Amino acid sequence: MEQSGSVLAERIAERRRGVGDPRALVGEMRRSVLLVPVSGGGLWSVRSGGVRWVCGFTDEEALARFAELRTGRDRPMEYAALLGARIVDEVVPSLDEPGGLAVDVATEDGSMFFPPVVGIVPDSAAVDAGVPRGGDARGR
Repeated sequence: MEQSGSVLAERIAERRRGVGDPRALVGEMRRSVLLVPVSGGGLWSVRSGGVRWVCGFTDEEALARFAELRTGRDRPMEYAALLGARIVDEVVPSLDEPGGLAVDVATEDGSMFFPPVVGIVPDSAAVDAGVPRGGDARGR
């Protein structure tokens, strides 16, 4: 039986090639178990572009690539296994700043970012909540 992470990795590859349905990708992310490094008693994240990105990995190999790049050593990294839905629905809204999910950040040509926007995170955590489609908050 195929693991959910490998299905997500396939959907990411499709989108990076410009094919596949973005909504199906988000749905697969929500159903997938992701491995999130644990550091200092919390989930490992990084701030970039004004967003706190929680980093999740589709499998232990992707996590190992990240650990080696981060530490320069081939050592096991402690992690929590969480559903993507739990990350975007519970973890991201608990942050005190805009947050999103970054998947497989150490996989060349295989990473995907799920930003803090409506349809990915709850409206209460989305930076674009209340912005009319096709314009800014002033309706332009």
